[in-house]
Amino acid sequence: MSRSQFSRLSLCAAAVGALAIAAFAAAPSLAAEDAVVIPAPTTDAQATTGIQTAVIAGGCFWGVQGVFQHTAGVVNAVSGYAGGSKNTADYSTVSSGSTGHAESVEIKYDPSKISYGKILQIFFSVAHDPTQLNRQGPDSGTQYRSAIFTTSDEQKKVAEAYIAQLNAAKVYKKPIVTKVGPLEGFYPAEAYHQDYLTLHPSQPYIAYNDLPKVENLKKIFAENYIEKPTLVSSAKATN
Repeated sequence: MSRSQFSRLSLCAAAVGALAIAAFAAAPSLAAEDAVVIPAPTTDAQATTGIQTAVIAGGCFWGVQGVFQHTAGVVNAVSGYAGGSKNTADYSTVSSGSTGHAESVEIKYDPSKISYGKILQIFFSVAHDPTQLNRQGPDSGTQYRSAIFTTSDEQKKVAEAYIAQLNAAKVYKKPIVTKVGPLEGFYPAEAYHQDYLTLHPSQPYIAYNDLPKVENLKKIFAENYIEKPTLVSSAKATN
């Protein structure tokens, strides 16, 4: 079942949301993607000043955005589309799987508080399963692929070296399928997709697939976790 189908069904019955949360509390290991403890990258971006940008794709952008909104050093995380053209960057068209877009998250971060390598470590460890080809959890299609859209040669070098490092260490049961390529454009998703995890914690899809990711961030990356999320709405209000 696709996320859109799951969402339509879930929004029809609030009671199902309560059941989903109860099920997660009783058996959190049943989450769609389990976290994997992985080593930090041996190659990282050079320390610099000023806000930097990372763009990643790892399935449904609700959960990926939610993870990085709870990550210290991230000043804004926006759900959107990357990999296709501007004129097809809308949810209904992207959901057809024919536009070349991937559901993505643009992360603005302070490199004095978190490095590009650490963002990738969180991405590979708790935000998604990088061994799933063109799918994540219940969602399938190229729009749910695992990808890193780089904004510089240095980001490309760090990302490719880290994937090689993790594959060599065999921390996953299968090879990483994450594609690394240059960012040609990022297009923010519709307003109703922003801050979705925080605004809809009882939605069954969120409870089952995405809240466990935030809990895993808190457990595995305690030093990088912040309790209060950095929301798009708050970032806009302060800019």
